[in-house]
Amino acid sequence: MAEKLSAATIRFGERIRTRRLELGWSREHLAAQAQLHWTYIGQIERGERNISLRNITRLAAALDQDPAVLVKGLPAW
Repeated sequence: MAEKLSAATIRFGERIRTRRLELGWSREHLAAQAQLHWTYIGQIERGERNISLRNITRLAAALDQDPAVLVKGLPAW
């Protein structure tokens, strides 16, 4: 199992999971919409991945959210 990276990655993952569930989507559906692998989505949601800006914007677009909403107020570390 991957180690959690930081409070910021955990909180970001929670935001992704919350929005996905608001939409009633599975991880597989979000992955298809964002052109990412569903296991990667799970790792993000559990705070196990420190993802790139490119993937943040992919997720934001798939979730119909401004990327700023997903990262606003995250702890620096």
